[in-house]
Amino acid sequence: MLPRCSLRTLRFIPISGVAGFHTKSRSKNLTTSSFDPTIRTFVHKLAELQPCFAMSSSELRIMHEPSQFYQCLLDMIRRAKRRVFLSSLYIGSEETELIEALRTALETNPSLQVRVHLDLNRSTRPGPKSTALLLLPLLQAYPDRVHVSMFRSPKLKGIMAKLVPPRYNEGWGTWHPKIYGADDEVLISGANLNESYFTNRQDRYIHLSSQPSIAQYCLSFLQVSESFSYKLLASQDSKEKYQLAWPDSKTHPHHIERKAHNALTTLHNTYRLSSTFRTSTAPDTSSQDGGEPDVLIFPIIQAGQFDIREEERVLSLLFDELPGGKCPSDSKEIPYNDPLIDLTTGYFGLYRPYRDLVLGSQLACRIIASSPKANGFYGSSGISGRLPEGYTLLEQRFINAVRKSGREWPDDATESSGSGVQLREWERDGWTYHAKGIWVRPTPTSTPYITLFGSTNLNSRSANLDTELSFLLVTSSNTLRQRLAEEVEGLRAHTRPWHGGDRKVRIGTKALVALIGGML
Repeated sequence: MLPRCSLRTLRFIPISGVAGFHTKSRSKNLTTSSFDPTIRTFVHKLAELQPCFAMSSSELRIMHEPSQFYQCLLDMIRRAKRRVFLSSLYIGSEETELIEALRTALETNPSLQVRVHLDLNRSTRPGPKSTALLLLPLLQAYPDRVHVSMFRSPKLKGIMAKLVPPRYNEGWGTWHPKIYGADDEVLISGANLNESYFTNRQDRYIHLSSQPSIAQYCLSFLQVSESFSYKLLASQDSKEKYQLAWPDSKTHPHHIERKAHNALTTLHNTYRLSSTFRTSTAPDTSSQDGGEPDVLIFPIIQAGQFDIREEERVLSLLFDELPGGKCPSDSKEIPYNDPLIDLTTGYFGLYRPYRDLVLGSQLACRIIASSPKANGFYGSSGISGRLPEGYTLLEQRFINAVRKSGREWPDDATESSGSGVQLREWERDGWTYHAKGIWVRPTPTSTPYITLFGSTNLNSRSANLDTELSFLLVTSSNTLRQRLAEEVEGLRAHTRPWHGGDRKVRIGTKALVALIGGML
């Protein structure tokens, strides 16, 4: 159900009219010869499927702490001269410092434009405090320079839209991309804009500096998505504090599937065909200012409810092209020396096709899940309080499938002797866990040369209900590879062997999972 506020219709702006949405650019060949031989074919094929951006590893920073993420975000806003764009599930209603940073930036730079894209259901919850009300003063003070869009999942419609309480309507899908940009800087994370994500909720944080092409892609993604999202406006009616305006009188907001599919497909094809760089397997003899880039970034959109499944396609290609995994998992005489995959999500319940990729290969895979106490829903009232137990049930089912396939990697096995699947759980006193992504290294004793990062939780919900934007990074830089290794090992430092098999799952929780399992 929509919040009680006035609604009106806005003029629809076609994709071709979105500022900065370019359809032509000059491409440069980028040889894959500098990348590890085991992934050159994968990189070349991926560049044919996805938009591709090249950059130097010296312009990429990996942060480990929530406080670093928050300070970096504030600093970016304070440096901004032309544009700020923020995409998140919501902004915490108490985040006055963040709002003040935006207000100061707008006041200092008269040409600054601010775009914010959030989830409508989460950001307009009834009550005296909400994200919409928090942003209202900025909209009133700068109506032509502050643009706030709110996405509403079309999955919840008809009689269900009227019956489902506001606290639970997010179960039918949300706006989930976490991209934060200022001018030509982009900060990519899985973190929302709320105090816990700035203090004691562990996530991943990757900052890209001096990247106009990637920043423009992210901004174009948000601008295109505005065509199927509500616009938040200050109300002219004294009875209502704000209003939600719909941009297209020809499309009902509950039936945007085709519109969203076409918009996102056009975005993808435009950037894929006009990528600044083209990969080549031949040696590159041309000279480039500053030397050859050593990082490739591939943006990946997943929006299953709109039949946009780029993430599934990319991960399938990755598992198909990774070499090795030929040594049987029960072989103890031959040390395992093929690729090692690290995978993590705070809400573990692998999407069935991803589970099949893991179990169907012979590649070593180490998984980090959240312990029940580190789950963000731990201690919640009502149905939400059952969710950590529900994730335990999903973990138990996964481990049973691992054992049935003969792929279990015992915790007491050494890193070089295991080639199965290992599950560990993250717990840190006073913290919750929200990190997600994948790291791939060519051998267990080497450093990662691939990582997937962004908003996806790699579960059924991310694949089918939420709208996600993630990024796959490939690098030939030994320095960056070492930093990626430090990132994943830093997360593993707070893990212990999985204890879920010893935990009891109540019948009521099993029934709940049977009812809403696809929403977890």
